[in-house]
Formats: sequence, C-alpha cells, structure tokens
Amino acid sequence: MAGPLTGQQSSGESKSPQKFSASSIQIELPDPGDVPLPTEFRIAVYENLIRQIEKTGKFQHVYRSGDKDAVTVPDLVTLRTKARAFTDHAGQSIVDRDIKGRVLMMGENIGATYDFSKKVAKIIRDTF
Repeated sequence: MAGPLTGQQSSGESKSPQKFSASSIQIELPDPGDVPLPTEFRIAVYENLIRQIEKTGKFQHVYRSGDKDAVTVPDLVTLRTKARAFTDHAGQSIVDRDIKGRVLMMGENIGATYDFSKKVAKIIRDTF
C-alpha cells in the first residue's frame, strides 16, 4: 500500500520564510486523524522527528509529549503533526505548510518516517 504522509506548516510559500526564536520545542505524538496508520509507524515517525530535530541544534531542549518540565518554558513551541503546525505557548499557529513524503508500507518498510523527519528538520533549520 502506498500513500502520502502529510504535515502542514505556514508562513507563506516565500523563498525567505519569517524567522522565529524559541529556546525549546515539544514534540507531540503524531495523531493519525482519519488515516489508518499502525501504531509502530506513528512511533517511528515520533522517534525520528525527535532525533532529526535534536540534530538541527536550533533548540536548547527538545521535549517529548507529556514532559511536565516543558510547561515552565516561556518561549516553548510545539510540533503537532495532526494539526500540522508549529504552535506557540498559547496554541497559536506560527508556521503552517504542507510536507509530503511517499509511504510504502509493505512488511516492515517504514523508511519514509526518516525522510519525513528530515524534511521537518530542514523546515526547522529554515524557520528558527
């Protein structure tokens, strides 16, 4: 089975996106919405997102979903893949653009999670 994996992000489709500043990011577990994604696939996307975002070096701290320490960070941004947006502490979207990757889910082939995560990391490097 093949299908697109999509997340959204906006600040216009200009060549020079607006730059934002944040000391930390919290990554929420991907919500599959109406797409029947296996739990293992969601976890693989989540873990790859964490690794790739840490590798950008753009944030002092990368928090996992539910980490209570993130609540006290005043300039925290949150990555929500269902909402497909970066949000500020108040839940307002600050970046919203589509990200697409091919997903081939035959057997245990979930390499698309790595590709998707690298695309998100590139957007983070360009945005923060």
